Amino acid sequence: MTFYRHSGPRSYVTSTMTDRFDCYYCRDNLHGKKYVKKDEKHVCTKCFDKLCANTCAECKRPIGADSKELHHKNRYWHEDCFRCAKCYKPLASEPFSARDDGKIMCGKCSSREDGNRCQGCYKVVMPGSQNVEYKNKLWHEECFTCFECKQPIRTQSFLARGDDIFCVPCHDKKFSKKCFHCKEPISSGGISYQDQPWHSECFVCQTCRKPLAGSRFTSHENHVYCVDCYKTDVAKKCHGCKNPITGFGHGTNVVNYEQFSWHEYCFNCKKCSLSLANKRFVLNQDHIYCSDCAKKL
Repeated sequence: MTFYRHSGPRSYVTSTMTDRFDCYYCRDNLHGKKYVKKDEKHVCTKCFDKLCANTCAECKRPIGADSKELHHKNRYWHEDCFRCAKCYKPLASEPFSARDDGKIMCGKCSSREDGNRCQGCYKVVMPGSQNVEYKNKLWHEECFTCFECKQPIRTQSFLARGDDIFCVPCHDKKFSKKCFHCKEPISSGGISYQDQPWHSECFVCQTCRKPLAGSRFTSHENHVYCVDCYKTDVAKKCHGCKNPITGFGHGTNVVNYEQFSWHEYCFNCKKCSLSLANKRFVLNQDHIYCSDCAKKL
């Protein structure tokens, strides 16, 4: 198949007469008017459009004197109508091929029609040459390249996004989610926490670095902790039982007063053990009392 390239659209030469001169067809005086010279005849633009203009092979309308015209093998097109029959890409300044059925195609679409042509360079893939076949299409081995880094794929693994081919590193860099901790791509697996993706190996306790995937954990000030480290290093201590207030297990409600904190189930009168949650109380020498017991102190 032969590929062609246009030198550019053609425009008819139009001029303005200053001396007496008549249109070849309507005999209208062309003095001071635009006209077209075609086949040595001087024609007003109205008669040119009606009687002389070539018909566009695509839209079947006349190509007027003010339009840019493209031609190939006795066929004519408006510049805007000269497009690939498959993808509709404008071809006025691009390589194209004329098919036996009369269709005009860009090099890429034409090569897809011909199964033995390389999808990269559009040249013939010779029998016995090193080539790559993918989805019933052929490439020269050196033409089957990553869309991003342009390096040949050869024996590497690759991934496709639409019609584009990517080597694994470029695909991960461009499309994979980035780990919230290390900012590197997550190529496989990983976990999600608070709508953020993490590598499993990055999702570890802030203190002991123990992996937390599949384990109980909690967070504090944008850091995650295993239960043991949270109890030891982060959690407030209950002023009543002196154990850490973690929110795990029995009783998750907390009572805070001044600089002290209690489990709700530990917030009881020191003397009568009445629960003082949501009740009036008196703090005396770091201990809490109900109103009745406070009066007896």
